[in-house]
Amino acid sequence: MLDRDELRKKIIVALDLDSSEKAVEMVQILKGEVGLFKVGLELFTACGPDVVRRIRTEGAAVFLDLKLYDIPHTVARAVRQIARLGVEMLTLHAYGGPEMIQAAVEAASQEAGRLGIPRPKLMGVTILTSQAASGGAQGPASIPGISVEKMVVFMAKIAEREGLDGVIASPHEVNALRQNVGPKFLIVTPGIRPQGSDEHDQKRTATPQSAVEAGADYLVIGRPITQSADPLMTVRNIIDSICS
Repeated sequence: MLDRDELRKKIIVALDLDSSEKAVEMVQILKGEVGLFKVGLELFTACGPDVVRRIRTEGAAVFLDLKLYDIPHTVARAVRQIARLGVEMLTLHAYGGPEMIQAAVEAASQEAGRLGIPRPKLMGVTILTSQAASGGAQGPASIPGISVEKMVVFMAKIAEREGLDGVIASPHEVNALRQNVGPKFLIVTPGIRPQGSDEHDQKRTATPQSAVEAGADYLVIGRPITQSADPLMTVRNIIDSICS
C-alpha cells in the first residue's frame, strides 16, 4: 500500500486555465500537495513559455503537454527549446513514428547534457480519452477493426522500443499496458474523475483509486480540482479516496 506522500506525487493537476495569474494562484494553493502541474495547449498558447518559468519559480514541477507531432527535424528543435525550460515531462504523439521519436529523445538528451540538467521525461500520446472504447480506434494511427486497447498497446511498444519514458493512455488500458511493457515504463492516465464528478468531454474514464490499483504511475486531474470551491480540500479528499 502506498503512503500519502507517494500518492501525492502521483497527482498531476491540469492547469486548463487562460492566464498566468490564475495558473500561479492555483500552483500556490496546491504546491506541496501534488506531484506536478500540467501546462497544456490553452495555457501555453495564452501565456507562452513564461508561464512555465513562473510555475517553476514557485518551486513546482511542470508537465508540458503540447503533443508534438511534426517532421523529425522540427520536433527535435522544439524539444531543445522545451528542455531549456527545465520541465519534468513533455508529450509528443506516439504515432509520429520511430524517426520522430528518436530525434526527440536525442535532442532532449543532448540539450539537457549541455545544460547540466536532468533530461525531461518524454511521454508518447496514444489514443485521446475523448474517444470512446467502442467502435475501434480512430485517427491517424487507426487500423480498421483494431480495438482502442490493442492500438494503445501497439503504440506503447513502439514508444518503449524507441526510447520514450512512457505513454499517456486512459485508465482502461493500464492493465493491458502493464502486461506488455517494462516495469519502469511510465503510464500517465488522464480521464481521472473522482466518484460523482462530471465526465465532461472524456469518454474512457476511471476513479483515482481504480487507476492506481490498475498500475498507473501518474493521474492527470483537471477540472474536478481547478473548478471546485476548495481545490486543496478536493486534492486531499482524492488522496483519502485512494487510501480507503
